[in-house]
Amino acid sequence: MATPTEPWAAALGRIPSGLFILTVKSPHGETGMLASWVQQCSFDPPQITAAIKKGRYVLDWLSEGTAFAVNVLPEETKAFLKHFGKGFEPGEDAFVGWDVQRDGESAPVLLAAHAYLNCRVVGHLDAGDHALILGRVIDGKVLSDAKPATHVRRSGATY
Repeated sequence: MATPTEPWAAALGRIPSGLFILTVKSPHGETGMLASWVQQCSFDPPQITAAIKKGRYVLDWLSEGTAFAVNVLPEETKAFLKHFGKGFEPGEDAFVGWDVQRDGESAPVLLAAHAYLNCRVVGHLDAGDHALILGRVIDGKVLSDAKPATHVRRSGATY
């Protein structure tokens, strides 16, 4: 395993990303998690990928057809990071204290987000210590005029 001090690690960490809360609605329940590896990967059909570390229970929830939402964080992220950065156990309510929109079969949407995309899982890909979830965008909306948050790591070898 690479160490965070290797010369390439600092350069790899400088690849900027957004900051997101990925919310999930499955037969197992609902949850939310902090995510930074989300990217559009197709225009037609509109699709995104999200990387999730292996071993997280939420991966078991993201089977084909499962609803999830990508909540794009605004520049002011402290409250989101404090709440969602800690993680949640299965069955723990991830949305206590947050205004959430629940619409039919879609995943919860955080109304304080800058924007959101409602998606459905259409595939998985092994990506080393992470799994890539491929999601088809069903709908979405920009919720505020705020700018989306961006993130740069100190090291591309670790969180």
